Amino acid sequence: MPVAEHVLAHAAERPSRLAVRGPGGELTYAQLADRVKGAARHLAETGAGPGTTAAIGLADPVELLVAVLAADLAGATPLVGEHTWDRARWAAVTGPLTAATGPLTAVTGPSATVPAGEPAPHATRPADRPTPAAPPVTVLIDAPLPYAAGPDVPRRAQPGDLAWACFSSGSTGRPRAIVRTRASWTDSYPHLNALTGIDPDDVVLVPGPLVSSLYAFAALHALATGATTLLPGRWPGRALADHLAEATVVHLVPHRLPDVLERPGGLRVAVVGGAALAPGARRVAEQAGVRVVAYYGATELSFVAADTDGSGLRPFPEVEIEVRGDGPLGEVWVRSPWLAEGYLGAAAGPLRRDGDGWVSVGDMAEPYRKGGVLKVRGRGDGAIQTGGATVVPEDVEEVLRKVPGVADVVVVGTPHPSLGSVVTAVVESPFGEPPSRALLEETARAALDRAQRPRRWYAMTGMPRTPTGKPARARVAARLADGDPAIRRLV
Repeated sequence: MPVAEHVLAHAAERPSRLAVRGPGGELTYAQLADRVKGAARHLAETGAGPGTTAAIGLADPVELLVAVLAADLAGATPLVGEHTWDRARWAAVTGPLTAATGPLTAVTGPSATVPAGEPAPHATRPADRPTPAAPPVTVLIDAPLPYAAGPDVPRRAQPGDLAWACFSSGSTGRPRAIVRTRASWTDSYPHLNALTGIDPDDVVLVPGPLVSSLYAFAALHALATGATTLLPGRWPGRALADHLAEATVVHLVPHRLPDVLERPGGLRVAVVGGAALAPGARRVAEQAGVRVVAYYGATELSFVAADTDGSGLRPFPEVEIEVRGDGPLGEVWVRSPWLAEGYLGAAAGPLRRDGDGWVSVGDMAEPYRKGGVLKVRGRGDGAIQTGGATVVPEDVEEVLRKVPGVADVVVVGTPHPSLGSVVTAVVESPFGEPPSRALLEETARAALDRAQRPRRWYAMTGMPRTPTGKPARARVAARLADGDPAIRRLV
């Protein structure tokens, strides 16, 4: 069932319930349903519908959500990008989607087209599985959709439709557009409600851009549930306390949790994904009266495991997990209904399948026993090979984040003539001088094996981040390699 149809149902049952609030205004469920139906009619009149990808780049998060739901109702596949992208950038991103059957066309704003990209649009899948039908046209929504009067758009949605597309976070490389079926997201909603207790009476704060799959999923889930969704569009900064005074639930990444717990307001649940929790985070949350539900997943995999009480990550409902390998770390493989279909435009990416329905994106974990606790150690493609040893950056980062004065840290490998690479740490200290190298090395010696200890140390005041708020590891490494003067060597 499309999320848009859930919205229509909530509008019939609780028309005056506040559905969404953003920087530019708010809509009740009745108002949202009416806007979505009118926008869907406009999209249908322009040719958008089943088999079409709708590329959406709007600054206002409420208008963006209206466009996403309108595309959903019309049967098109919404793909949210940055509102700052011009048409040339969109053409570069969606080029492989716009085959000879149709160019990238703006459905609002000035009439214009940009050249189509290379042909053969499809989601990347192994040879033993059929390629999904290619979206023949990509429509670009770069201004709020107008309202079109008329009869309702015919509803032809099926659970297996390729109904959602989103970008990977890009923490370890260039973002890729990932496509998934409608059911791979929407059928997981009841399980998330059961784990978190989210219900129609909640007010859900989604404090990040909807270009992030983490925040897009959170907003759509809240609306499908019938809750009120607060959409600041980005991290709200000084306005955070005002949002928390109203919110009962928040979705966020781990490094934002301390900000929320300083003034939790009426918050009762924090749903945290994207990386491991910092040491002691649950204890602080309990003191603030906030229940933390942490989860592990990936844009390609959706939910894999959840930790609802601090006892460790256990399989999300209907998920099977294997850790393959004979050493102290192995590769995480997953089989579940929540998996993505592949990458749009035949893009390369870490998603791999075997012949039995199992997939992996290269994440590493300790040996795992069925039904037990999953101990994820990091992304395999970010591992550092140094002098014959393999170092997982997240293991080192977890230790260094405990050092007073370290707001965050990224660990990468930098070239070395004889060792191949050496472990290199870049610490973020935005509010003053970074801790001394002596203190950092003392901490590393006490908690890390010799091969894991950084040999090179750097500091910067503003860590580049992905839309979800995670440190952008590839961008830090690139800036370091380019000799960025904003990254200074610690001696």
